Order: sequence, then C-alpha cells, then structure tokens
Amino acid sequence: MENTSDYKLKKLKKLLKEMGSLAIAYSGGVDSTFLTKVAYDVLKDNAIAFTVVLPMFPKYEKKQAKNFSKEIGIKHVFIKLDEKQLKEVYKNDINRCYKCKKIIFSKIKETAEKHNIKNVIEASNVDDLHDYRPGLKALKKFNIKSPLIDVKLSKAEIRNLSKKLKLKSWDMPSSACLATRFPYGTIITKKKLYQVEKAEDFLRSLNIKQVRVRYYFETAKIEVLKQDFQKIIKNSDKIVKYFKDLGFTYINLDLRGYRSGSLNEVLKK
Repeated sequence: MENTSDYKLKKLKKLLKEMGSLAIAYSGGVDSTFLTKVAYDVLKDNAIAFTVVLPMFPKYEKKQAKNFSKEIGIKHVFIKLDEKQLKEVYKNDINRCYKCKKIIFSKIKETAEKHNIKNVIEASNVDDLHDYRPGLKALKKFNIKSPLIDVKLSKAEIRNLSKKLKLKSWDMPSSACLATRFPYGTIITKKKLYQVEKAEDFLRSLNIKQVRVRYYFETAKIEVLKQDFQKIIKNSDKIVKYFKDLGFTYINLDLRGYRSGSLNEVLKK
C-alpha cells in the first residue's frame, strides 16, 4: 500500500506539471531544494530557480544554493537588490518579514516575467502555518503559490522524501534569514548582521550544526540543541574570545536550547 508522503509527492508532481512553467524562489534550504528538484524533474527547462541575494541571507546559503542547483541541473538565476529598498525592513518592526517578502517576490515576479514565466512558487510547508509568519501574507499580494502547503507536506515528510531522492540537503539543519536573530524594534545594520553571521559560522566550525545567535546589543544569546551543550562548555574559552573580538561583551547560553521562532515568543504572551 502506498504511504501518505509518496501519495503527496504524486499530487505535487501533478500540480507542478499542470502549471506548465515555473519560477522557484530558491534559498538552498531543505524545503526549497526539494521543491526545486521535483519541479525540474517534471518540467525540465520550463523550470528556473531564482535566488535573491540580500545581506540578511548568510553567505554559506548562497553557496549551497549554487551547488545544489548545479547538482539538480536546473537553470539558476541570482537576483541582486538595491539596498535602499531595505530601509523599512531594517527598522525591524513586527511586519518586517511581510515588507521583506514584498520586496523579494515583486523582484522575482518581475524577473520571471522577463523569462516568459508567469507562475512563481515558494517552499513554505504546513508546519510554517503554526508560527507567526507575516511574510505569508505577501505571497497572496503577488499571487505566489505554495505547492508544499497545497499538498499538505510537513517538514518531516519533506526530509524523508528528500532522502529517497538522494538529495544531500535532506538532513541539513533548519535555516532562517539573519534578521530573525534580532528582537523586534532593534534596528538592523550590516555591522550587526556581520557580527551574528560570523558568530554562527564560528560555532558551526566546532561541529555544531543547528545554531542561532540572538543579538541583544552587548549580549549574544546562543541557541543550540541540548545535546550540543557540552560542545559549548568544552569550547567556552574559545567562544568567549571570538565573540568578544566581534564586539559582544556578554555571551549567554539559552538553557531551553534551540527552538524555531523563539523571538516570536513575546508575541504569544
């Protein structure tokens, strides 16, 4: 008997094929790599991956996206934005994600039309519906489709299907743009983004996969999985020195461990 995730994959392929031609908003993460692979499998050259380059997106993700798209075989287009457009995003109010997605998807849609593609899709899954995701509202504004939600695929199912498709991305840690490291109301700057990105890169160099460094001005709050606490303790002197060189005064470990969307917890009180 066919299992549920395989059935959903068939539905996804049928849905994508019916669209005829597709532009995929591609970040290089688990979900978007899976969606890009399936889209290319059913549509070949009628599917193109588009990656927007922003200071809030870690550099390693751009490299991942480039490598994975090459591995899949799909045409891949990088889109650069004028940073002046990000002024409202850097204010970092609770609608930051909505404002950012509006900028990103308007540019992807505009670029896709230049390639004679009308349908733009992105890789949110059903688990994303359970968190505060104002960016999802921006998708409706530009008629961006979310086929993984349409066929009700969860993160766990996407990982399992990615493994079956032999995608190297299947067990990658969850990722999110660097803007999510800053509490709402904290002005974002390129210098602050650099601090957070370098801090997280350093922790990953210690063989810690799932990492968030939350920015609280002089304080860096580290979130890792609880099984990685010992790695943090073992390397505490190195971490403190490196973080202080980046400009942090206090370095804290969140004893609750890593959890997606922790900065949205204040909105649920």
